[in-house]
Parts: sequence; C-alpha cells; structure tokens
Amino acid sequence: MENSLSLTEENYIKAIFQIGTTPESNVSTNALADSLQTKPATVSDMIKKLSYKKLIFYEKYKGVALSESGSKEALKIIRKHRLWEVFLVNHLNFKWDQVHEIAEQLEHIKSSELVNRLDDFLGNPTIDPHGDPIPDAKGRVQLGPSKLLSEMTSHEKGIIVGVKNEDPLLLQHLDKINIRLGLQIEVTEVNDFDQSMQVKLPDLGIIFLSKKITSQILITKNS
Repeated sequence: MENSLSLTEENYIKAIFQIGTTPESNVSTNALADSLQTKPATVSDMIKKLSYKKLIFYEKYKGVALSESGSKEALKIIRKHRLWEVFLVNHLNFKWDQVHEIAEQLEHIKSSELVNRLDDFLGNPTIDPHGDPIPDAKGRVQLGPSKLLSEMTSHEKGIIVGVKNEDPLLLQHLDKINIRLGLQIEVTEVNDFDQSMQVKLPDLGIIFLSKKITSQILITKNS
C-alpha cells in the first residue's frame, strides 16, 4: 500500500482525516472540494479511485469516511509531516510559521526506514512545533489533557502546549511577544468587559492578551 498511492491520493486521504471530527466521520464532497481547492467533479473522480482501493467508504448524500486502512495511511502522512516540522525548526532554524508548506512537500517521501530513523534522531517527539500530536510508527497518538487559555480563570497556572490555529500571522505575532511552547503561564486577571487577560510569564513579567489571542493558545493545566 505504501508505494501505491500518488501524491494527490495522499492529499485526499489526509484532508478527509483532518476535516472529519473523528477518523470515521463522514465528509461531504463539497467540504473536500473546498479544502483542496478543486471542483466537486474532480473530487467525485478521486472518490471512485479511493473506493476501489478500499481506502474510503462512500454513500451518496452522506459523503465519504475513511476505512481502517485509509486511516492508517492518513496517520502515516501526518506523522511524516509533523516529524519534518520538528526537524526544520530544531535543526535547520526555521520559525514555526515557516515550516508547514515545506513539510507539505516532505510528507510524501515514501521510505519508512528514513522516517523511523528521523524519528529516532529527533528523540521520538510526541508533539510538533505547533503542539499537535505526532503519531508513532504504529499510528498511536498520545493526547494529553489541554484547554484553551481563554477558558482559564484568575490565578490558574498552566504550560503552553500548542496553538489551535496555525495561521502564520498568529504564529508571527506570538513570536513577536515571545510566547512559545513550553512556557509556564499564570492568569493574574480576566477583564469582565472583553475577556482579555493579564498573564504572567517567566522572564517576561506581566503582559496583556486579547480574547482573540487567548482563544488560540492551548494549555495543560497545573496547580
């Protein structure tokens, strides 16, 4: 199976996985066309190919869902993408807002041996530079409990573990104010009027964050 998928087929498999709320969720052909910026007729042709390869299930008017083998393929692609992002940030000094498009190209490398060696070289990371979980070689994902910073209340503390949206403008803004993964953060005050926050960060002291920002930052809560 690994060598039988084209780049386009891999993109479809990954898109179905990411659009669905669960791996078994149905995804409409229109949603898939929007995500891949293509025409519904083109999507219909690809659905036939993926159905023939038993990677998806398709039911008229209900959309498509990944089969077990389709989910496994999607997780392989996502694993490669996120490992390459870690490599680009940690070893080639790219910033976290620069790596997505490059990783989109590198995720189509076929060699499992290369990917497994890359994983070992990186120390078997469990999250990528944006805090998204990295599937292991068997497709297992370690998901720790997290919540949005905007859901926290005064005097709560936590560790920044990810961002909800990988929009480069958001990531560039977070870089500019020195917010990154792994920082401990403490909510010191929540503004009742607009839900903006006053937070305390190591070495940065007190800073103010808008609701637009706090609703994008993922936190693992601690005491």
